[in-house]
Amino acid sequence: MELITSSIELFKKGGLVMYPLLVCSLMVVTIAVERYQYYRKAATDINKLLTEVTPKLDKCDWAGAQRVCETGGGVTAAMLARGLGNIHFDACDLESTMTGFAAQTAAKLREKLGYLDTIVTLAPLLGLLGTVVGMISSFNIMTIQSGQPHAITGGVGEALVATAAGLCVAVMALTVHTYYTHRLDRIITGMEQGGAVLIEAKRRSDRREIA
Repeated sequence: MELITSSIELFKKGGLVMYPLLVCSLMVVTIAVERYQYYRKAATDINKLLTEVTPKLDKCDWAGAQRVCETGGGVTAAMLARGLGNIHFDACDLESTMTGFAAQTAAKLREKLGYLDTIVTLAPLLGLLGTVVGMISSFNIMTIQSGQPHAITGGVGEALVATAAGLCVAVMALTVHTYYTHRLDRIITGMEQGGAVLIEAKRRSDRREIA
């Protein structure tokens, strides 16, 4: 209870900019939770999927490979299932189909990450603004109450609360943004790897048919 009371008092000392900083921190938490759920559904165990689907691709068992992908889960499996559903296309058209699917998927995966990037920049600026406003108030106190240095130093200390809060929010947003950027890169790499395997299998099949 004492911690909550102290936090509320500290929040009030930070000034009006603490309210937009609070909104920013709530946005970071909300985005982190929402993206976690979305990325968990989007993730594919690419090694397991390729282990199961590659033997079927080598045998040109397109229908069997498609069934494996449809039950594989995640966006990589969905992309391969889409490609196998259009396996009658030539290799270039098949690659274009999967590339389009991958681009749409990557755009959905990047959703809301831009907000985090903005908060990383905005939060310290809001904190700095709060500190500047607090410093102006402190200098006004120095003018009015000369000879009372504790009033000045106390005002400066309160002004720095906003900067500290802004930096904390920025660090939190940067951490979440970096984490999901790495997850995004892993998912896209898996899609590229799976797409390359399917395209190569299709090209081998086409070469055998020509021969």
